[in-house]
Amino acid sequence: MATELIRPGRFFRVRLRFSRGVITIAIIVVVLAVGVSVGLYQILKRTPLAAPPEASCSVTTPEGARTLLPEQAQIAATIAAVAARRKLPERAVVIAYATAMQESKIQNLDFGDRDSVGVFQQRESQGWGSKKQLMDPVYATNKFFAALVKVKNYRKIPLAEAAQAVQRSAGGYAYAPHETEAKILAAAFTGRVPKSVHCWYPPARTPAPQPRAEEARKQLARAMGSTTITTRKRGWLVAAWSVAHAEKYALSKVGYNGATWVNDLEAEGWQSGSAGARKVELA
Repeated sequence: MATELIRPGRFFRVRLRFSRGVITIAIIVVVLAVGVSVGLYQILKRTPLAAPPEASCSVTTPEGARTLLPEQAQIAATIAAVAARRKLPERAVVIAYATAMQESKIQNLDFGDRDSVGVFQQRESQGWGSKKQLMDPVYATNKFFAALVKVKNYRKIPLAEAAQAVQRSAGGYAYAPHETEAKILAAAFTGRVPKSVHCWYPPARTPAPQPRAEEARKQLARAMGSTTITTRKRGWLVAAWSVAHAEKYALSKVGYNGATWVNDLEAEGWQSGSAGARKVELA
């Protein structure tokens, strides 16, 4: 029987061709992978990281909710504190807020029409005070309220009329559209609606500043007079003022009447706490 001889050369040539094909494909895959990786690296390198959230405040009441800049919240809290010192009704606070919204968006501006400055855009040339005085929200608010209480029936007449009687603006009608928002803020910052003011600010990088609780209390007393808590409403006014000024005085916790605010972006509003009702605790 004849035996067919196997030709080794053919077998090895097929095997060699197959090996070279696999190697070629592998090299292509590696090159593509490296190219994609390098491309992604360059894209990520050029893409700026997402900016961290900025400090903000929110007000939530049954009448509605609003978001404020920290400066706006601080001024709103100051206006409410001055009103409490003068024993004025919430209506006066609403009128003041609506006026401040129209005049400065509740900001302490160092410029304005002619020589108008400050929260209420009061003018030195009209006898409101010096520019330095008018740039002090406590002083400016006291001047506003001193003029408002002289307006006959200011509690009952339309808001725009009351505000215009104080401001004597060229467009007194412009105050009226802010009334709804002013009522929301007044309900919160006067303390009538508890736990309605919540703020957050980015924690400072190490070393963290020490809380300046005593300095905060002194500044509150300057606006409010006595900071003694005589009613729950007054206590919540102090608590709201403290939260609004938390970043300014490096406060990370405010406690009152069984509730606690903490400077935590993930925290939704006030949390349960052990603070009493006779004192607002700051830390």
